[in-house]
Amino acid sequence: MARISMGEPGFAEITPNAATADILFELGMMYCIGRDVLQDYVTAHKWFNLAALKGSEDARHYRRELALEMTPAQVAEAQRQARAWMTLH
Repeated sequence: MARISMGEPGFAEITPNAATADILFELGMMYCIGRDVLQDYVTAHKWFNLAALKGSEDARHYRRELALEMTPAQVAEAQRQARAWMTLH
């Protein structure tokens, strides 16, 4: 069974086997709409980006749409966070 634990805002600890496209997409949705967390487009974009890298077409769509609502600096920060997450996992 997948294990996700939410720690500080914007950070989730995911066991290696749990980091599926579906799980990452759901994290993106949580932050995009503010479900059980504060709404955070930068963090949502990060999770959508990671899910897209794992093959989620829905994540690609949501990432593209979300980027239209963000500044270039916010998109760059989301991409930086995604790269940092990939480095650690």
